[in-house]
Amino acid sequence: MPSAINSHGFRDVTVAELQVMMMQDSVRLVDVRTDAEIAQGKIPQGEPLPLHLVPLKLADMDKSATTVFYCRSGGRSAQAAAFAAANGFVDVYNLQGGIIAWVNAGLAVSV
Repeated sequence: MPSAINSHGFRDVTVAELQVMMMQDSVRLVDVRTDAEIAQGKIPQGEPLPLHLVPLKLADMDKSATTVFYCRSGGRSAQAAAFAAANGFVDVYNLQGGIIAWVNAGLAVSV
């Protein structure tokens, strides 16, 4: 399963681990890329929330829900996951490698 909680309060998750989580649990998948990036394709279950809006919208989200952030390669989503963890989210993950890893694994994207 996913790695241990890091010093920033979230866990990294691989594409394979995310797939298992999505089959077993209710997971909120949050895409923190820009609208232009999302228009090029997204993980079908992903909810768009550009990184710059995360501080404004986080209060509207369920802090107890399993929440996985992703971006293009994992950097911005790690920032979002750390911010969420610092603001009381208890089950937070960052998709390692982002949508690039998802596509490289041969998984579907939608537009």
